Amino acid sequence: MSGQSLTDRITAAQHSVTGSAVSKTVCKATTHEVMGPKKKHLDYLIQCTNEMNVNIPQLADSLFERTTNSSWVVVFKSLITTHHLMVYGNERFIQYLASRNTLFNLSNFLDKSGLQGYDMSTFIRRYSRYLNEKAVSYRQVAFDFTKVKRGADGVMRTMSTEKLLKTVPIIQNQMDALLDFNVNSNELTNGVINAAFMLLFKDAIRLFAAYNEGIINLLEKYFDMKKNQCKEGLDIYKKFLTRMTRISEFLKVAEQVGIDRGDIPDLSQAPSSLLDALEQHLASLEGKKIKDSTAASRATTLSNAVSSLASTGLSLTKVDEREKQAALEEEQALLKALKEQRLKELAKKPHTSLTTAASPVSTAAGSIMTTPAIDIFSTPSSSNSTSKLPNDLLDLQPTFHPSVHPISAAPQVGNTWGGFTPSPVAQPQPSAGLNVDFESVFGNKSSNVVPDSGGFDELGGLLKPTVASQNQSLPVAKVPPNKLVSDDLDSSLANLVGNLGIGNGTTKNDVNWTQPGEKKLTGGSNWQPKIAPTTAWNAPTLNIFACESYSPFHQ
Repeated sequence: MSGQSLTDRITAAQHSVTGSAVSKTVCKATTHEVMGPKKKHLDYLIQCTNEMNVNIPQLADSLFERTTNSSWVVVFKSLITTHHLMVYGNERFIQYLASRNTLFNLSNFLDKSGLQGYDMSTFIRRYSRYLNEKAVSYRQVAFDFTKVKRGADGVMRTMSTEKLLKTVPIIQNQMDALLDFNVNSNELTNGVINAAFMLLFKDAIRLFAAYNEGIINLLEKYFDMKKNQCKEGLDIYKKFLTRMTRISEFLKVAEQVGIDRGDIPDLSQAPSSLLDALEQHLASLEGKKIKDSTAASRATTLSNAVSSLASTGLSLTKVDEREKQAALEEEQALLKALKEQRLKELAKKPHTSLTTAASPVSTAAGSIMTTPAIDIFSTPSSSNSTSKLPNDLLDLQPTFHPSVHPISAAPQVGNTWGGFTPSPVAQPQPSAGLNVDFESVFGNKSSNVVPDSGGFDELGGLLKPTVASQNQSLPVAKVPPNKLVSDDLDSSLANLVGNLGIGNGTTKNDVNWTQPGEKKLTGGSNWQPKIAPTTAWNAPTLNIFACESYSPFHQ
C-alpha cells in the first residue's frame, strides 16, 4: 500500500472541519503510507508540546486513538511519533505519559492483512513494550536517562550509594526492553521500521552512556560498601557485562544497515581480573577463605577497569556531541535558506514612497506646520461682495436672503467642534447663468417681516446662522420695489419673460435676494397679511452667530 488512503483523507478533512490542527497533524503523521512520519509533521507536533495553550492530554489521546487502528502501518507510525515526542518534545509530554496508569496495550496486536503484517506485528509489540518501560522509568526516577547530565559531575557519577543501587536496576530494565527489539539487518525492509530503529539506536547510545557512568560510580564505591550492598553491586556488575555484549551486537546491526561508522561508539571491555577482585572482596566480607591479595593489586585492577569504562563513556559522549553538532548545522542551514528567501522577496517588492501633499499636517525645515482645517459647518462670507445662495428649483419656497455686511478684521474664533475657523476670504462671484426670481414673477414677495420661529423654518428644519461682525447691526428686510398684480395675466407673463431673459440674449444678474416673507396661503386681491414684529434668534453660547427666521402666519 502506498500513498494516503481515502480513509486518511476523510479523517484529515473531519479534523479540518472541527478546527483541530493538532489532531489533523497526528492523522497526517500516521497515514497508511509505508514510510516514516514526515519531518514537517513531527516538527509541528514538537512545537505544539512547547506551546502552553496546547492540550497535552488531547495530543496524547489522539496518538493512542491511532494505535487502535487495524493497520500495522498506522499503529507503527503512531508509536514512532510518540517516541519522537518523548525524545525531542517538551518534558511535559513524557511527564503526562508517566502519570497515566496505562499506555499502549498492544501485547496481543496482530495484523492479519498480509505476510508483512504478521512480521511487523511482532516488532510493534516489542516496540510498545519499550515505550511503556521508558515512561515507567521516568515515573520512578522523575527524569529521563537519555537526557541527564553526564561527566565527572553528572547525575549518575555524583549519586549516593543507596540511591545508586536503586537507580541502576531501573536503567537495566529499560535497556533490556530496548535490546529485546532484537531486529536483524535483513528485517529492516521498509521505511517505517527503519525510522523506529534509528530512534532506538540513538536511545541505546544515550541510555548506555548513563548506565556506564552508573557502573563507574558503583565500582568506585564498591570496596567501601557494606556486605549487602556489595552483594547487590556485584550482581549489577555481572548484568552490566551481559548487556555490554548485547549492545555490541545491536551496534553491529546499525553498522550493517548503513549508519556511519563515526556515529557508532567503541565499547571497551573491562578487564576480567576486576570481576575476580570484586568476588574476592565479597567473600572476605562473608568470612570465606580467599586468596591473599594486596591492596595495591586491588587498586590497580580497579583503576584499569574504571579507565576502560571511562574511555567507553568518552566515546559515547563524542557520538552524542557529533549528533548535536549535525542537528545544529542543519538548523543553521535552514535558517540561512529562510533568510535568503526573505531577502529575495523583499528585493522583488517595489519601493513605495509616501506622499503628504494632501495631508493638512506637513513637515518643513524640521518643524511641523499645521494648516487650518476647513469647517464644513461654517458659512462662507465675503468682504467685497454679497454672497449669493442658490435657489432650489425643486423647492418652491421663498428666496432666503441673508444680509451680510463687511466683516472687520478679527482673530480666528472657535467653532463648535473645537477647531478654529479661518479668517474669511473673498468669495468669487458665481458665473452668469439662469437666475430666476420666482417671488417677483409670481408676486409672492412681501414687505412684511415675520416673527421669530425659534431657529426653525416652517418645515422644522434648522436655520443656517450667518456670520456677523462685532459692529454689525441686525439684518433689515428689504422690500422689492415692484410687485405684480396677480389679476393681470398678460403683465405677469411679460414680466416673467423679462426676468428669465428669454429673447434678448441677456441674463438678468441683478436679482435682489431679500429676506423671505410670508407665503400667501389665501388668494384675493384685497387680502393683506398682518405685520408681525421682527425678532432675531441668537445662539446661547456663541455671540457671533445671528439667525434670521420666518414662519407662516395664518389669518
